[in-house]
Amino acid sequence: MIIVTGATGALNGATVDHLLEHLPASEVAVAVRDTAKAERFAQRGVEVRHGDYADPGSLPAAFAGADQLLLVSSNDPTANAISLHHAAVDAALTAGVKRILYTSHQAAAPDNPFLPGRNHFATEQLLAASGIPWTSLRNGFYAHSLQWLAGPWRETGVIATPGDGPVSWTAREDAAEAAAAILASDGAYGGPTTITAPAAPTFAELAEIASELSGRTVRYQQMDEQDWIAAQLAAGRPEHMTHFLLGFYQAAQAGYFAGVDPLLGELLGRQPRNARNALAATTR
Repeated sequence: MIIVTGATGALNGATVDHLLEHLPASEVAVAVRDTAKAERFAQRGVEVRHGDYADPGSLPAAFAGADQLLLVSSNDPTANAISLHHAAVDAALTAGVKRILYTSHQAAAPDNPFLPGRNHFATEQLLAASGIPWTSLRNGFYAHSLQWLAGPWRETGVIATPGDGPVSWTAREDAAEAAAAILASDGAYGGPTTITAPAAPTFAELAEIASELSGRTVRYQQMDEQDWIAAQLAAGRPEHMTHFLLGFYQAAQAGYFAGVDPLLGELLGRQPRNARNALAATTR
């Protein structure tokens, strides 16, 4: 039995869809906070269970019988993600889960300026200490986030950020399909497993791509961090989110998102989507 958490979200929901292309519904279950939102899976014969990281008592039953358990990482920047993940790993131990897979990030590191990278690293340490066989899906930075991380360049003709560096912009759809392939491999991949697009363009290079796609000049401007923060606050972005995002640009400039790996293309059996595809989708 493969049990997938967070299946009402875009990433793990798509993973379940891909799993069902290869496995009968009787071999897949989902553990979600709101079972009503998982009705589409129930209609396909997938068992829907209630499981909430913030309610640890709900988790052992939600994870029971799992040969493989796919844990989605918390995406709430205001939550104590490590505590939530700790509860999930402890519940997996209680439930006798045979293998844990976790949606991590390629930049999982204890000194990453971007908070999720530090959280992912700490969670990987929890997995390693659990004694349960585990796989950490170190996905590249999701390319759809260029919609806001590149700023309003379609209106301004400028990509302005407080830091620049290579980022292996990776399609969330591709990461989901790869996760399903790894789950279907029944333990062929262990430990940290990097899943990225084949290239890592900088924001300056993205400006060149945006120029080609839009047919007009789009230039890159690196802003002073304090000026960028002031501009974000003036635009109405909450202060905590502004500083959260600043960590991303600092990490990019320090090279945390620069790595690329051919594994994603191998798992997909085709060329993965890339940053150009993501930018093209925003120019339509």
